[in-house]
Amino acid sequence: MTTTSAIDLDIAGMTCASCANRIERKLNKLDGVAASVNYATERAHVQVPDGLSTDDLVEVVRAAGYDATPIVESPDPFAGNGDDPAHDADPELDSLRQRLIMSAVLSVPVIAMAMIPALQFTNWQWLSLTLAAPVVVWGAYPFHRAAWINLRHGATTMDTLVSVGTLAAFGWSVYALFFGTAGTPGLTHGFDLIPQRADGSSHIYLEAAAGVTTFLLAGRYFEKRSKRRAGDALRALMDLGAKDVAVMRGGVETRIPIGQLAVGDTFVVRPGERVATDGIVVDGASAVDASMVTGESVPVEVTTGDAVVGATVNASGRLIVRATAVGGDTALAQMAKMVASAQEGKADAQRLADRISAVFVPIVIAISVATLGFWLGVAAQSGMAGGDVTFAFTAAVAVLIIACPCALGLATPTALMVGTGRGAQLGILLKGPEVLETTRRIDTIVLDKTGTVTTGDMSVSEVIPASGHDESSVLTAAAAVEVASEHPIASAIVAAAKGVSLPSVVGFRSTQGVGVSGQVDGRDIVVTAPDRTETALGDDLARAVDEAHDRGATAVVVSAEGQPVGVIVVEDQVKPSAVAAIADFRRLGLTPALLTGDNEGAARRVAQEVGISDVTAGVTPEGKIDAIKKLQAQGHSVAMVGDGINDAAALAQADLGLAMGTGTDVAIAASDLTIVSGDLRLVGQAIELSRRTLATIKGNLFWAFGYNVAAIPLAAAGLLNPMIAGAAMALSSVFVVGNSLRLRRFNPS
Repeated sequence: MTTTSAIDLDIAGMTCASCANRIERKLNKLDGVAASVNYATERAHVQVPDGLSTDDLVEVVRAAGYDATPIVESPDPFAGNGDDPAHDADPELDSLRQRLIMSAVLSVPVIAMAMIPALQFTNWQWLSLTLAAPVVVWGAYPFHRAAWINLRHGATTMDTLVSVGTLAAFGWSVYALFFGTAGTPGLTHGFDLIPQRADGSSHIYLEAAAGVTTFLLAGRYFEKRSKRRAGDALRALMDLGAKDVAVMRGGVETRIPIGQLAVGDTFVVRPGERVATDGIVVDGASAVDASMVTGESVPVEVTTGDAVVGATVNASGRLIVRATAVGGDTALAQMAKMVASAQEGKADAQRLADRISAVFVPIVIAISVATLGFWLGVAAQSGMAGGDVTFAFTAAVAVLIIACPCALGLATPTALMVGTGRGAQLGILLKGPEVLETTRRIDTIVLDKTGTVTTGDMSVSEVIPASGHDESSVLTAAAAVEVASEHPIASAIVAAAKGVSLPSVVGFRSTQGVGVSGQVDGRDIVVTAPDRTETALGDDLARAVDEAHDRGATAVVVSAEGQPVGVIVVEDQVKPSAVAAIADFRRLGLTPALLTGDNEGAARRVAQEVGISDVTAGVTPEGKIDAIKKLQAQGHSVAMVGDGINDAAALAQADLGLAMGTGTDVAIAASDLTIVSGDLRLVGQAIELSRRTLATIKGNLFWAFGYNVAAIPLAAAGLLNPMIAGAAMALSSVFVVGNSLRLRRFNPS
């Protein structure tokens, strides 16, 4: 069996979606290679079989006329970026800015003289030539260079259209100035939004050549800058890590670079500092701001034995932490990898756009030639009037310039980049773009109970004292005995008595399956199961036990000196966010259902509390799969939310699997969406964000397609000035990217 490995490449030289499509096709021609090239991220993700090296891939990319550099994963992706002044540098963006500024300065007077007859002094046209020449030659050099490289490789791209269009306009103007009558002193002509028939040898298009170049440079500059902004969320993740850390060695704090920290090292986190890496608190207590990981703004209280995540902020006390993961193995690094992986993928809509852009440029060139031929034919029938030849040329150039498919190539990847980045900020991780398509179809959401709708931790819900006793004394007596036990019920009782000074216990005994006992303040205290008590319960306590059992809760009896003094009810509590989350699901058009392996009473109690009517209880992991299959057979598109190993198969079976990040690695691996925190409200937010991102993609594609469909016929009919065409084409790309950037402001309804 052939094994494959993944290689990521940075691609340089791409200028439009057709470039990315061409590189992708070249790579996929290699035996056993599966490549995906993303124009927005300027990266290629390639699955290669054994025997193919990175150098082989780079050679193919270079043979296609572009350049490629292997992406080497840093052992610590979060270390040091923020201190590097060159980290945010972008030479290509700087070069574009310089060309844009110089071209704009030179083009403004050229356009002004062409549009305003009052500025057309004697020999103004020669000044226009002097100013326009550097713009068309130097300003448009990136377009010409890319067009030439692609021509050498027998390909056409957006740059081909731009280069041919601007050079044609400039070349015609030079011809008219030197060999026609356009160079005659005293020449005047007006500017028309719609081209007019005039003497061809007396008409120049320097304003179109210079204006189109400047507009397209502006479009490419803002497009490039916007693409960087689209990836800001991921870069922000990468810049969050601590740069150095105070390690405890021999009882002495030693400050070392973060890259030297190893698993097992113990380090200090002072108030206000970032936790250097994932670890376990071995000393101290504090509140940790984990909002950048979970999306929750409320700091989390941590103490000895609690886990902390690297790059979270220590808000108050001093902590000593033992490192459990470093570098690329940390939770934050895994988040960043998942976001980057989702951004590199392609939704079905993007694949359609890629197929169209691959044939779009040759078709446009054919339309341009046909436009020129048609209007020349009209000119021939009218006696080859010079004005008709000029009109034919103008229409053909306008077709070339208006039809550049930039917006088409940017429609999907920019929205995907911004959407996944915003999701990461909220604590929502998408595994791939295909998830977006699925969220649109979901109509039913199935929820596991324990750890998903409930906290998954036992806690005291009720204390029922016997006649003559009070809740506080019953809870204190039970907690004093249970503090020495490690049972989950004991932990819940002790936690409920937190803040109370507990008396010491003497002669503590624990009997498996029965309970615990000991002397507290000279009295024999026993905490046991109801059926293990030696004395009959009174009516009130017996009723409390029965009610607890009916709803799936656990009741224990507290006895003093052989007499029952109270009942403590312990149960898994519903998450505070669950009720609001269920309401969100209904608002999104989803029907919630509870699916659990727990008993019927417990399931019904939780379902009633959160507002779910459809309950299936007591099912095995296989039963969960069958339940989901049954819903799918009824025509429902099902989302499953779970957190445990027993949910993994059901998550995989569902049309959309959502795993709580507080759950097991197996469940997370089987899911399509991961909610980093345990907040159930984020499930609804994840679905809403996914749908909003998909809607943005479709809106972008609609405008990109609609723009070209509407504009090309106008240009071919001679109803579009080439300079206006250039401005419109540039603005279409900026519009699409700007529309995608609106997702940065996404806030759940």
